[in-house]
Amino acid sequence: QVQLVESGGGLVQAGGSLRLSCAASGRSFSSYAMAWFRQAPGKGRELVGGTSTRGTTYYGDSVKGRCTISRDNAKNTVYLQMNSLRPEDTAVYYCAASARQDILRAAASYNYWGQGTQVTVSS
Repeated sequence: QVQLVESGGGLVQAGGSLRLSCAASGRSFSSYAMAWFRQAPGKGRELVGGTSTRGTTYYGDSVKGRCTISRDNAKNTVYLQMNSLRPEDTAVYYCAASARQDILRAAASYNYWGQGTQVTVSS
C-alpha cells in the first residue's frame, strides 16, 4: 500500500509560481512511476506530467516549458514546480503512483491517488 499526501496548493496571480509536493508513505517509493494529474470543474482528469522510476520525465502539451517534475527518493517525495501560471491552470491537482516503471498517460493505470490540492490562478 502507498499513501499519497499533496501539499502546496493555493491562490496565486497569473504569472506566478507554485510548488506542489506529494509525500508518499510505504516502502519501495523508488519503484513507482509518479505522476501529477489535474481536474478542472466540469472536465476530465488531465495528465500534467510524470517521472519514471529511472527519473525520466514527461509533460503534457498544456504545461510543457512551464512545469518541472522531480522526485527525491530519499524523502519519498515528488514535486511539481509550476511557473508562469495561467487562469486555465486552475484545477484540483492530484498525485498518483503506478507500480509500472514508466509514465503512463491513462489515469486508470495508476494504483494510488492522493486526495488532491486546489490550485487557483486569478487573472
